[in-house]
Amino acid sequence: MFDKTALLSLTFLATACAQQVGSLTAETHPSLNIQQCSAGGTCETQSRSIVLDSNWRWTHEVSGSTNCYTGNEWDDSLCPDPDTCATNCAIDGADYAGTYGITTSNSSLTLKFVTEGAYSTNIGSRVYLLEDDSNYQLFSLKNQEFTFDVDMSGLPCGLNGALYFVQMDADGGSSKYTSNTAGAAYGTGYCDAQCPHDIKWINGAANVQNWTASTNDGNSGTGHYGTCCSEMDVWEANSQATAYTPHACSIDGQTQCEGTDCGDDATGERYAGLCDKDGCDFNSYRMGDTTFMGTGMTVDTSSIITVITQFITADNTTTGALSEIRRMYVQDGVLIHNSFSTFDTLTEYNSITDDFCAAQKTLFGDENSFASQGGLSKMGDSFDAGMVLVMSFDYPTNADASEPGVSRGSCATTSGVPSDVEAQSPDASVTFSNMKYGPIGSTYGYTSEAITGSSSVAASSSARSVSSISNTAASTATDDSVSTTAAFVGSASASSPTASASATASKKLKTCYV
Repeated sequence: MFDKTALLSLTFLATACAQQVGSLTAETHPSLNIQQCSAGGTCETQSRSIVLDSNWRWTHEVSGSTNCYTGNEWDDSLCPDPDTCATNCAIDGADYAGTYGITTSNSSLTLKFVTEGAYSTNIGSRVYLLEDDSNYQLFSLKNQEFTFDVDMSGLPCGLNGALYFVQMDADGGSSKYTSNTAGAAYGTGYCDAQCPHDIKWINGAANVQNWTASTNDGNSGTGHYGTCCSEMDVWEANSQATAYTPHACSIDGQTQCEGTDCGDDATGERYAGLCDKDGCDFNSYRMGDTTFMGTGMTVDTSSIITVITQFITADNTTTGALSEIRRMYVQDGVLIHNSFSTFDTLTEYNSITDDFCAAQKTLFGDENSFASQGGLSKMGDSFDAGMVLVMSFDYPTNADASEPGVSRGSCATTSGVPSDVEAQSPDASVTFSNMKYGPIGSTYGYTSEAITGSSSVAASSSARSVSSISNTAASTATDDSVSTTAAFVGSASASSPTASASATASKKLKTCYV
């Protein structure tokens, strides 16, 4: 038996992500059912599974168990350059429940924050939905809706449970890059609109060039390259606030970046890169309604919430231009429309449109990089190509709420320090369940309806919104009972005593809600 000090020290040993496949731990993808619905509300169950992101996996020498990455540094002898590292190193399978705190039951996925394994301590996780054992499922959601249940009652300040879509390759990049023999089966190919540099393997090669170890995270660092793609954040939340946010990119699909194209804050080039890092977010708290979402509020985060997101097109067809993203909730049988902003120039808005984005950016004094990267139409192009479903947990940050639109939630700005959250909330978790997708109005049902609005303008706009939404659908699925809930970020560890923790939060957000 290892004592606690030894267990904690193992968290900082090396588990990087390589593109070859090891054989020391078997990889078995946990099953997860979702449903595809048709007009009228008939839903058909699809048997799917999930896979752990490669950044969390133990990486070791192909011919043995020597780590290729230790703490937050690469082994220079095994990884002197990107291609040699790809030849020498392999990523291994995962013990999902025992090491990473990831469990599934029928249509429910639970991600646990801190997991004490046999040889290590794991912090968080990131997983993808697989269509089969070798390919991620791709979603095309124009003129469609995506609905899920979430239990975030166990998600305190300082944490962020996320469900979102990114334009990754269906096979994880294995067909494009021959050195990547692991592919989607081992969670490779991640990208998002932040163009993260902390992804250890990009395009089948190790991101070792100019690798710089983090000064405040014993598991993380940054390499020369980033990896970019469009991103649709459907749900980023804890028990105090939530936001949904499209991020458009000028590129089509996963793209390796360097220099200006990455849009790095450190070089002052945030708005010169390939992607819109800020996004166009709708966060009820940020929009001025501070009593809409939270414990005991209109949408009560102490209970399970059904979240409905609708992707409306200009001509109400699946081939039209994406023109609006709407949000609704169902709780205790009551349909709750999204809140309206309380700011004078935004009171007509309770959904995301290009007009809303422009008005919001003007009011808050933000650069409208969303528009410059193509706005909703470009986001729609990404859905045309197909986007991968991601579920994760990370540490958000907050800002001084001295101006309109700065404050994202009621949590203290001091919350989110990794060491504090790990010590105070090790049992935090989030559960995503009953995921469904289909035509507008097909994935949810309700017995009554609540009209929300913060002003007379909002009330009249809400009435218009209600009239345009189909309310005929009834869900055929029932909630699965789950005993635990979710988490993601920082460090993951491996199942071998010689392995190390390798999880890092590659999805860092400018906007936070906690």
